[in-house]
Amino acid sequence: MEPIRFAAIGLDHNHIYGQTDMLIRAGAEFVSFYSDKDDLAAAYGARFPQARRVADVREILEDTSIALVTGAGIPDQRAADAIAAMRHGKDVLFDKPGMVSLDQLAEVKKVQAETGRIYAVYYSEHIETRCTVKAGELIADGAIGRVIHTAGFGPHRLGHNKRPDWFFDRARYGGILTDIAAHQFEQFLFFTGAEDAEVVGATVANLGHPATPGLQDFGETILKAPGCTGYIRVDWFTPDGLPTWGDGRLTILGTEGYIELRKYVDIGGQPETDHLFLVDQKGVKRIDCTHQHLPYGGQLLNDIRNRTETAMPQARTFKAMELALRAQAAAEGAAR
Repeated sequence: MEPIRFAAIGLDHNHIYGQTDMLIRAGAEFVSFYSDKDDLAAAYGARFPQARRVADVREILEDTSIALVTGAGIPDQRAADAIAAMRHGKDVLFDKPGMVSLDQLAEVKKVQAETGRIYAVYYSEHIETRCTVKAGELIADGAIGRVIHTAGFGPHRLGHNKRPDWFFDRARYGGILTDIAAHQFEQFLFFTGAEDAEVVGATVANLGHPATPGLQDFGETILKAPGCTGYIRVDWFTPDGLPTWGDGRLTILGTEGYIELRKYVDIGGQPETDHLFLVDQKGVKRIDCTHQHLPYGGQLLNDIRNRTETAMPQARTFKAMELALRAQAAAEGAAR
């Protein structure tokens, strides 16, 4: 079987390294990349010397041997990059947020429907986090009954002096709920099985960084769907004393028990990452997720070959971004 050939367009967020690693790990062939920023291109090219940097993005778009385009450009540019790739017959995998406005979402959905291309978003806090994947398997097997609530937390460390100017520009990054919380919206849909949700309430604010007023450093929202609800909180207040970039957590409440995920660190003292705690009618259990398989990359490549939706339903990919954008709009409307 010939490998899927892919290229990258846009290197502005470091998630592009994870996207590229995932595709290579799944067996894809990395061919070329485009960036108009020499410093980003130099570092990326050094990490992936098998790929050739092209001088013109059209070299990628017009190369019919390339089946997939991945990218993590500045968020307000991602929709246009994805649309261009789909119109040139490519399937796409772009970093979250895939777009920064409901208008951009509508245009991406329109082009995806017209072209029949796969439009995927790199919801890494699910697809590349072993404990989250394991939790999905446990819940599918009935470990906690029917899921009735999720509480997702996405705290991040700011690293202020290392951030580019666009990071502090609301129009460019899309707002904190659009950006960071896209992960949590996708997980709400996945674990509850909801196809849509109502944004009951939402808040965004700059509570601790007056020198950068364009930064939203705090956001939260409440969701409601038939038979379930959800809470999401994201922020840029991770202190330097934490040994990683953020203490991401998810609690999933079912009718017969609950699961807590401590994704990147266990401040209770357990080493490493991917901590899963299951509480059910029999007791409390910590489940080791060290060797949990991450299927998304391989599933996506098979979807490209077979024109299927096994990695993630197209509808959920779009709905998670729609909810994030709707919550963002609700929060900013309330702020005014």
